[in-house]
Amino acid sequence: MTIKPYLFFSGRADEAIAFYQKALGAEVNFLLRFDESPEPPPPGALAPDWGKKIMHSCLRIGDSEIFLSDGCGTLTPGFNGFGVSLEAKSVAEAERMFGALADGGEARMPMGETFFAVTFGMAVDRFGVLWMIIVPK
Repeated sequence: MTIKPYLFFSGRADEAIAFYQKALGAEVNFLLRFDESPEPPPPGALAPDWGKKIMHSCLRIGDSEIFLSDGCGTLTPGFNGFGVSLEAKSVAEAERMFGALADGGEARMPMGETFFAVTFGMAVDRFGVLWMIIVPK
């Protein structure tokens, strides 16, 4: 069984993908826009002028995948009640990722040693996604 986070960016998925490519080295494995779908959405299910928005995409970050979409243009933007944990291979890599994710966002807990990690920190990115970066002991 595999669990993959699916994040909805309410019209900012293109921007988010470009940001994660730069900040995390993410690779786009798949991207489908609404106007490329083999089946059109039901009438009224999609916001007007939403055809070029991203219906579904898959990013590879390290050994994991994360799904992204713009949604249908009917959701209130926001990410609450969860975070995405990202395990780095070294302290230097963790610090680089933390700095990149916090750029334009907010450092919630600075990177530092804890009883459970060589280094751990939390940052909310410019889209409101909470990231927990860790190098475990």
